[in-house]
Amino acid sequence: MKNLTEMLKKAQEMQSKMGDMQAELADVEVEGSAAAGMVSVTLNAQGDMKKLSIDPSLFSAEEKEVVEDLIIAAHTQAKAKAADAAAEKMKGLTGGMELPAGFKMPF
Repeated sequence: MKNLTEMLKKAQEMQSKMGDMQAELADVEVEGSAAAGMVSVTLNAQGDMKKLSIDPSLFSAEEKEVVEDLIIAAHTQAKAKAADAAAEKMKGLTGGMELPAGFKMPF
């Protein structure tokens, strides 16, 4: 029974650390950009968009679709960086142990 009690205690500690990590991820910001920085998107490491910046030279009616595509490209890059930041934080929590493929955090 001692092993089970020990295991439950460790699981509770891990759960507490996960909550702390989630709070930290909300404060980590990453930026993605497109068109040599003319469009940039800032996300937190949870993937929430925090800021969008568009160079004024891109604003013309005939460039609407291009600007929309650039926003998507910048967001995609920022989201990938956010996932990398979250994975790096998770490595610290799991002692460098990789999570199984397909196992996403946060749940």
